[in-house]
Amino acid sequence: MPNTPLLEVKNLKKYFKTPKGLLHAVDDVSFSIGRGKTLGIVGESGCGKSTTGRVILRLLPATSGQVIFEGQDILKIGEEEMRKKRCDMQIIFQDPFSSLNPRKTVSATIGEPLALNGIIKDRKKREARVRELMETVGLAERLVNTYPHELDGGRRQRVGIARALALNPKFIVCDEPVSALDVSIQAQILNLMKELQENLGLTYIFITHNLSVVNHFSDDIAVMYLGRLIEKAPAEELFAHPLHPYTQALLSAIPVPSLKNRKPMALLKGEITSPVNPKPICRFANRCDRAYPLCTECEPALRDVGSQHYVACRML
Repeated sequence: MPNTPLLEVKNLKKYFKTPKGLLHAVDDVSFSIGRGKTLGIVGESGCGKSTTGRVILRLLPATSGQVIFEGQDILKIGEEEMRKKRCDMQIIFQDPFSSLNPRKTVSATIGEPLALNGIIKDRKKREARVRELMETVGLAERLVNTYPHELDGGRRQRVGIARALALNPKFIVCDEPVSALDVSIQAQILNLMKELQENLGLTYIFITHNLSVVNHFSDDIAVMYLGRLIEKAPAEELFAHPLHPYTQALLSAIPVPSLKNRKPMALLKGEITSPVNPKPICRFANRCDRAYPLCTECEPALRDVGSQHYVACRML
């Protein structure tokens, strides 16, 4: 069914126990992603975007909520069934060096998922599949027996992408896949990922703090702040009409290579609200220059303001 979302996340929560109480890393987050689409998740460090991606894949256990993948809540299935489901759900990690085993060659790294899942048991056929994947991501065949320390950052990330593609997934969480790379290499990797999406029909969650990148790469953008989803809209709509004060501040920080079109940057002041046992109020209120008393009395809900634009703000 083409109109059915591939992934639906409903009221997802992930709390961590700390000596001072519960840290609300992901707090009541809901969204959906259509097949072959990209949802960009942005926000400053510590907002919960990477934790959201890992909880969706069950790399971290959820506190509560639902993650419905192809009509099935994967938070309720057993470990063995989830192991099979992982063939359809993969991740590309942020650091292309620490995410690779330094003792394994490129061939062993890419072929490992095929061997572990019993997809291709014959060694020669597995090696042929590895070379096919290397060609798909733009890795020269001469690199088949090299180790991670012999490769530059771009090639290491291509190995990580090939490993993620090995099991023919439908959905991939891209956890800041280009943030550790040089700018020139970033463009190459992003173009590769876009090409793979078009050719293979992949669905992405693209996690980043770089708004310039997410604007060109994503169909929809979700903005997170201290574990909460505070704004979500189609990429073009969000950049044209940002509504939440935090989103407006993020967009104002994007460098503009023009003295004529440059706008003043919105500087955020005040203390960041603690994510440990947070009060049921607007978590951005302490840093918002437009906050009024109601903002510190109750927590705003994410609501539809038209044009598929959702925002959690009392001022709108």
